[in-house]
Amino acid sequence: MRSLMLDPASRWGYRLQRIWLTPLLRALLRTGLPCLVIGVAVFAYLSQPKMQQAMAASILSVKASIQERPEFMLRLLSVEGASTQVTQAIRASVHIDFPVSSFDLDLDALKTRIEALAPIKSATLRIRPGGILEVAVIERAPAFVWRSRDGLSLVDIDGVVVAELAARAERSDLPLIAGKGADAQVPEALDLVRAAQPFKARLRGLRRMGDRRWDVILDRDQIIQLPEEDAVRALERVILLDQSQELLARHISHVDLRNPRRPTLRLAEGGVEELRRIKGLEFGVTGNE
Repeated sequence: MRSLMLDPASRWGYRLQRIWLTPLLRALLRTGLPCLVIGVAVFAYLSQPKMQQAMAASILSVKASIQERPEFMLRLLSVEGASTQVTQAIRASVHIDFPVSSFDLDLDALKTRIEALAPIKSATLRIRPGGILEVAVIERAPAFVWRSRDGLSLVDIDGVVVAELAARAERSDLPLIAGKGADAQVPEALDLVRAAQPFKARLRGLRRMGDRRWDVILDRDQIIQLPEEDAVRALERVILLDQSQELLARHISHVDLRNPRRPTLRLAEGGVEELRRIKGLEFGVTGNE
């Protein structure tokens, strides 16, 4: 019975042979171990500072040789959709020293810088063949002349100040708005101007009162005082009265609609005398008596 039993050394030898015959272990020892040794040697070699500097210089040299190829160089800036003055402002804002590689430009940053200009609503940048950087812009269209404490400005339909204005006569084609907060209520002002088309020739502008409501200023010093709410509807009522009864053709200085339930009229200078004269004629009294 004892002769059939293996000693411990034989049993461990048998197990080692079985493990050696495992395909995974044989592959690790034949392939993995040499690769590990080679990898450690290469890592130690590349970790030397001189070698790292040499590799970095080589990479930069290859990168520069690619980026500075003629097909990647930009030589001109083209601005589309902008006036002469805005084009000059864009060129000054971009400030690129040509020729320059297209890889050295951050188009997103340039786009943000251009759109930060007051007259620019949006901008699109692209690189065209022939080394041209094209900037296509959409300018903000002035909708009103805004008179504030700081002077005259042009504002678009969003209330954004487009440019400063030296004199009203420079843009007499645009309606005038005035008062604090008028630039923040441009959409409502546009609606009022559209509603006032029947007396467009007499319209001098809109005045924001207390940042709450509008006054419509006409020639002959006539003022239509609109309510805080439904201002357009109130103005349309005045227009209907004028068309049916020639309200604004009379000696009236103010049409007060601030309280829609109690509209009032204020006579202009000379209107009181005219009213007295008419009443005198009704009662047979002349101005000499």
